[in-house]
Amino acid sequence: MDPSFWLFFAFLVLLFLGVPIAVALGAVAVFMIWHFHLGIPVVSSNFYAGIAKHPLLAIPFFILAGMILERCGVSQRLVNLAALLVGSIPGGLAIVAVLVCVFFGGVSGSGPADAAAMGAVLIPAMARKNYGKDFSAALIAAGGSTAIVVPPSIAFILYGVITTTSVPALFAAGVFPGVLAGLSLILPAYWISKRRGYVGEKRGTFKEIVHAFKEAFWGLAAPVVILGGIYGGVFTATEAAVIAVFYGLFLGFVVYRTLSLKSFYQILVDAALSSSVVLLIVALAGLYSWAGSTLGVMEKIAASLLTLSHNPAVVLLLVNILLFIAGMLLDAISIYYVFLPILLPVMAHFGWDPLWFGVLMTLNLAIGQFTPPVAVNLYVTTNLAGIPLEKASLATLPFIAAMALALLMVALFPALSLWLPKLWGLYGS
Repeated sequence: MDPSFWLFFAFLVLLFLGVPIAVALGAVAVFMIWHFHLGIPVVSSNFYAGIAKHPLLAIPFFILAGMILERCGVSQRLVNLAALLVGSIPGGLAIVAVLVCVFFGGVSGSGPADAAAMGAVLIPAMARKNYGKDFSAALIAAGGSTAIVVPPSIAFILYGVITTTSVPALFAAGVFPGVLAGLSLILPAYWISKRRGYVGEKRGTFKEIVHAFKEAFWGLAAPVVILGGIYGGVFTATEAAVIAVFYGLFLGFVVYRTLSLKSFYQILVDAALSSSVVLLIVALAGLYSWAGSTLGVMEKIAASLLTLSHNPAVVLLLVNILLFIAGMLLDAISIYYVFLPILLPVMAHFGWDPLWFGVLMTLNLAIGQFTPPVAVNLYVTTNLAGIPLEKASLATLPFIAAMALALLMVALFPALSLWLPKLWGLYGS
């Protein structure tokens, strides 16, 4: 039987049977290796090779840093400052939610982590101001998705490893599109809030704003320290993740004094669990991708894709539709490993810039993080709101449309992604 049948059909069957994605990827990969006589011993070596890459060390450290900064009270202080600045604008808390989600994404690098950190603070606060729980859950799930576009992004680290693209250059390329995605969410948030009568807060006095700024200063400085060190050539992206951990510990134990050894131990446990899930998917998805590439499946599919049209705009539209559908069903890590081996020849054929395409692909997958049925961010926020995922699904539609518009702008104007890497001398590095 054709290898592509086993590669995709068997994988989809396992998914619909409720098998975890990592297990489904690994099971199909091992079966293909055994069935097509590629040699079972290659499983262990490929599993190890999939995660034994220096840039991937940044993933567990950024996860740990995000958890430390969230639990030492940074997110609450950022929310307080933003609320005082936004003031009495209709839907003030909704706008605060988007702004703080985008900013905290510059620390966590993870959509679900961002949604969890902001949702824990903002969903109860929005409920007290009579915001609909479905609206709040959908908005924060959408805002949290910007974390995989705004640097430092775990998604960009994976894309860089797979495509051998500079991670600092990807981080720079994601700055403006990430902010653009966040700003696009403010428009429907404001419009819906005004229609439903969600009132804003009282604008803070100068004295209150100064006090809140002092309280939030160390949290505001976190992205500056992390990204400034990378772009200043002081340390690499992987080293920056370690610096972020120690910076968070400094805030928790010295500045805010909100952490204890007991709470830090629990943070280490939670970060280890989250990291192990991510890296298990990375390893097994890498094995799946290797098996498909070795059997020539990825090359056949790429060639078939190129025969559909010679117009790059048409192919790009088809690719984005494919990625959008995949984002509704799979996590971003799996999508990178499953689809990039197919898309790399397509990128080369049309001469698409890998930085621009990486941002485009990641922004598309960000939309998938809050688009049902999988919607990992929405699953987090609906749990925090105490409502079923189905209740918030309809509320995501305006935010999906808004971010789709941002995606279209990035697709039509590559300079939105490329001007900053060129300005900072990272383009082509």
